[in-house]
Amino acid sequence: MILPGIQSGLSTAFRALVGAGRPLLVESPTYWGAILAAAQAGVQLVPVPSGIRGPDPAELDRAFERTGARACYVQPNFANPTGAQWSPALADQVLDVVRGHGAFLIEDDSAHDFGIDTDPVPIAARDDSGHVVYLRSLTKSVSPSVRIAGIIARGPARERILLDAHAESMYISGVLQAVALDVVTQPAWRTHLRNLHHQLAARRDLLVAALREHVPAGHLEAVPQGGLNLWVRLPDATDLRRLARDCEAAGVIIAPGDGWFPAEPTGPYLRINYAGPNPGAFPDGARIIGEALARQ
Repeated sequence: MILPGIQSGLSTAFRALVGAGRPLLVESPTYWGAILAAAQAGVQLVPVPSGIRGPDPAELDRAFERTGARACYVQPNFANPTGAQWSPALADQVLDVVRGHGAFLIEDDSAHDFGIDTDPVPIAARDDSGHVVYLRSLTKSVSPSVRIAGIIARGPARERILLDAHAESMYISGVLQAVALDVVTQPAWRTHLRNLHHQLAARRDLLVAALREHVPAGHLEAVPQGGLNLWVRLPDATDLRRLARDCEAAGVIIAPGDGWFPAEPTGPYLRINYAGPNPGAFPDGARIIGEALARQ
């Protein structure tokens, strides 16, 4: 099914597969847009701790057992904000847990095109029983103006999602669909993706080096193998709001990590994007962050 952007797809999946007042398991931290979509759908979020290697399948199993949840939302490839990519073994374990509880896995693969050191493989490719509902978008990899996403589902999940999607948006721009089809069927599409990977690698490595030099108090657990951002842990005593204000006053916009936690944050984090148009400014930006942090 074609939808007007990934956000619309999340809202549709949450309403159709979970429903107002019902529990939805999510990684913590997780994509803030998913938290917003869940709130708008009236869904009750149940956080499952997750990190650079993904969630613990045993924790996920216990959360299903404890809550009776019928769905779990995840980003197995280059998660926003952590940059995590699940191993094949973890993907199989999580899928086994979901199948064991007769639940749905809502897989958000919106960062699929942003692999740098590795090629992502969707969990949906491992599913032969209709337990995975898969979402994919072209918005970031083509253009913010091409708000086109797809959602793939089978069996009862497909029927429920289809009914909700028709009620939410009865018509998706034919012009945008034609643009998207033209882009991804051109030979230049693969060239664009290769160039994108090289550019992201250079930006990521430049920002990592700048942070290590100018923000030594920041801890980067692992350099992500893809995606668009770094997830940096700061000292426990950091005042994130003050840090954001001080950096903005000096011309640097940063994103305090609190907004990516569906419950109480586990510590002070920054989500720092490296996909911007001016990577030459990364060292100065990191220096400003480091100076503002040192003043605390």
